[in-house]
Amino acid sequence: MSELSLGTMTFGAETDEREAHAILDAYVDAGGTFIDTADIYQKGRSEEMIGSWLAARGGGDDLVIATKSRISLTDRTEDGGLSRRALTRAVEASLSRLGVEAIDLHQMHCWDPSTPIEETLDAYSDLIRAGKVRYTGASNFTGWQLQRALLVGERAATPVTLQPQYNLLARDIELELVPLCLDEGVGLLPWSPLGGGWLTGKYTRDEAPTGATRLGEDPERGVEAWAKRDTERTWAVLDAVREIATGRDASPGQVALNWVTNRPGVTSTILGVRTVAQLEDNLGSTGWLLTDEERERLDEVSTPWRPDYPYGFITDTASDLADYA
Repeated sequence: MSELSLGTMTFGAETDEREAHAILDAYVDAGGTFIDTADIYQKGRSEEMIGSWLAARGGGDDLVIATKSRISLTDRTEDGGLSRRALTRAVEASLSRLGVEAIDLHQMHCWDPSTPIEETLDAYSDLIRAGKVRYTGASNFTGWQLQRALLVGERAATPVTLQPQYNLLARDIELELVPLCLDEGVGLLPWSPLGGGWLTGKYTRDEAPTGATRLGEDPERGVEAWAKRDTERTWAVLDAVREIATGRDASPGQVALNWVTNRPGVTSTILGVRTVAQLEDNLGSTGWLLTDEERERLDEVSTPWRPDYPYGFITDTASDLADYA
């Protein structure tokens, strides 16, 4: 897998089919090999766009095609989930939209509390034996949920990747999930590496976004909502990113992408772009490394809040004991 992956959540919404195909062409021409989508993205339209592109180029044997399911594509909540019935139907539908014989990586989009994870992984085992899925992964799992999935599944169906939110503004996965993935050999596939656009430097302190941007159109948009991230920590991170970018003649987004792509455990960073121009800027984050000083500065200014217990207690106690060793 290439170190940068192409996420396709914008396909069929902010990006029409012609631009989507141009993005896919540019990504592959630059050496990219991993394309990520989900059945819920525009209720299958993203998968269909990828499928038509694959058909036009004669297939995708040289690529890794990944998708996800869990969330209902209809108004009927019972049509979603990760039961054997729902998962099997979702995989068959994705295969049809993508026009492929097998999905290289099929991911559980989030935990399903209504279905025993044993049932989900047993269904995956059958899909793997049938040649319809090659590997499984998880997305948006907590630490205990991922550990549970790693413990109970047959070896063939054990998740090999985790797709979490991870960027300079959202480092909470370092408390539990990153250590777990490193210990179990699970590859990290960060989504939202630019914090929903925050880390591109397009927003400024004390000036709420307006116009044709994600937050300009919807300031309460999900995890990157303006009210949630308009904090001193955010602006300190952005100041550091901008200064490093200026010194390197790079864009702020390239600095932020370089940081997350080279974090421990990261296999491939998922880019979310709307245009070819955005893709080209993102691709400029490869082929170089931050210096130790630059990385340390970004680590320090973006250090996440850590609960005193158990994390602080364990760390502090271990430090105290080391003084007596």
